[in-house]
Amino acid sequence: MTTATATLDRPATTAAAPHEGRIGLRANLRHIGALSRRNLLQIKQDPESMFDAVLMPIIFTLLFVYVFGGAVSGKGHQHEYVNYVVPGLMAMMGMNIAQAVGTGINDDFKKGVMDRFRTMPIARSSVLIAKIVVELGRMMVATLILLGMGFALGMTVGTDVLHLLAAIALSAVFGASLMWIFILLGLTMKTPQAVQGVAMLVLMPLQFGSSIFAKPTTMPGWLEGFTKVNPLSTLADASRNLINGGAVAHSVWITLAWTAGITLVTAPLAVARFRKKT
Repeated sequence: MTTATATLDRPATTAAAPHEGRIGLRANLRHIGALSRRNLLQIKQDPESMFDAVLMPIIFTLLFVYVFGGAVSGKGHQHEYVNYVVPGLMAMMGMNIAQAVGTGINDDFKKGVMDRFRTMPIARSSVLIAKIVVELGRMMVATLILLGMGFALGMTVGTDVLHLLAAIALSAVFGASLMWIFILLGLTMKTPQAVQGVAMLVLMPLQFGSSIFAKPTTMPGWLEGFTKVNPLSTLADASRNLINGGAVAHSVWITLAWTAGITLVTAPLAVARFRKKT
């Protein structure tokens, strides 16, 4: 265990909490690093917590390519659907991984972990940011497995490696903004089950009412209108054009605008709620 981790795990006096306002940037970054390592050690001790990041992209890719692929591209032409759906699934992976942050935060309160953090002279935001850092790592694992499955099923890159990396980065920053929403949800709901239930009510319409799985032009007018303002559609279109080729400026800037807007609204609310709850 590192010195920084040991320092965070050592009980501190409750009188240290008021000094949070004087914590500098360097100390804040050190706390985030130590808390991130602590969260990674928890994953090492509980490898089953990685099952969703490892298995979800495999199952989803096979399921959607061979169930929807024939209907969209025609029987026997599923390989043509791979290049359409895999970039869209990158957006879906980010949202599903983001959901785990909310349930994790809620569960930490139930277990009393946050009571221990409350006694430490650390910035409250560092606890939440460390969670996001580790979940971004899990998201990258899921994305790499997803792309590996896509290439195994015949996916090709119509642009270049830099555009592919840009698509991955765009999915990551948007996924990070979504994590603030689920953190706020986790801090508001009473149980992890309630967080998961409400999250599914949000996830399902956003995921299936988007351009992730099919072109909006095949949908009814009212649903097509919803997909056009759905940020997951914008992200899916941006990733798809970055990988396959096409105009990217509009969809990329709209996705970045959504990312900034969601973060600027929900991050302060989540930190304020966390301060109040701890």
